[in-house]
Amino acid sequence: MMAKNFKYQLSIATTFLCTFLLSAQNIDLTLYPEDFVKSHWKEVNTASLDISEVAFVNWNSGGSNSISGLLGLEVQRNYRKDHLLWENRGIIRYGVNKQQNQNLRKTDDILELKSRFGFRTDTESNWYYSANFSFATQFTNGYNYSNSNDKPISQFMAPAYMFLGVGTVYGEHVEEFSAYMSPLTLKSTFVLDQDLADAGSFGVTPATYDVLGNKLTDGENSRQEVGILLTSAYENVLMENVLVRTNVSLYTDYLNDFGNVDIDWELNLKFKVNEYIRATMGSHLKYDNDVKTQIKDEDMPEETVEKGAKVQWKQLLGVGVSVDF
Repeated sequence: MMAKNFKYQLSIATTFLCTFLLSAQNIDLTLYPEDFVKSHWKEVNTASLDISEVAFVNWNSGGSNSISGLLGLEVQRNYRKDHLLWENRGIIRYGVNKQQNQNLRKTDDILELKSRFGFRTDTESNWYYSANFSFATQFTNGYNYSNSNDKPISQFMAPAYMFLGVGTVYGEHVEEFSAYMSPLTLKSTFVLDQDLADAGSFGVTPATYDVLGNKLTDGENSRQEVGILLTSAYENVLMENVLVRTNVSLYTDYLNDFGNVDIDWELNLKFKVNEYIRATMGSHLKYDNDVKTQIKDEDMPEETVEKGAKVQWKQLLGVGVSVDF
């Protein structure tokens, strides 16, 4: 089933790419080895580590000893020459926190890959025809620490999200600001853990059971949607040693609840102290109607009941070391 879905999506991507190349028949898109000289590539390699610690000894106001760390890695390979634009970005973040009398807990966990290919009809135009791909998942199990049970609510490839679409990008200085619109975007949600799939987590079709509770059919491990995707990215130096970066993504499905918009908005401020030391302040807001919340059942405290989707929000403030390599 998964292999068929992957082959189907790969064939769509190939068809889109061929369509682009054929539609650009009046443009010389032939690339030679000398075209890929270093001057046309912009490379970014950044590794960062933020650590915060609080310790108390005979502190009459009270408090809990804690230590936390956040490891990040960002890699970019961006090519731009004449009519062509090809941007590639990979992000890895993983954070943990240890408080007194508590087990180690996860604070951040993301694996994200993005690629965008575009061309324009002439070098004066600010509009690019574009094909976009993105993939996101996490590394380790996620838990709702407010509940007493230790059942994971998410894990690697459960969920995983893949977007594949075609559209147009506007950007006079596309590295600093761009706005992308795709009227045809395939969104695939993967839930490869069968327990989560059976529960219908993240919008997949749940398992079916008979009146005795015996499972009749497994929950589906993937969900496909086709809709409209709007994104915008902005990056600029606000003042000396202060960099702002924001990314907004809006998606709605044609077939299921059209007009019910999934939102993903990330805003980060980076304050550079010197070549290695920097501070970061960030905000990440998400809303996905397929991600339902779980709360304790008042009648059976050991069980949870599903409620509607809610706005998700994460805030980050840290000081640490950042190295470009």
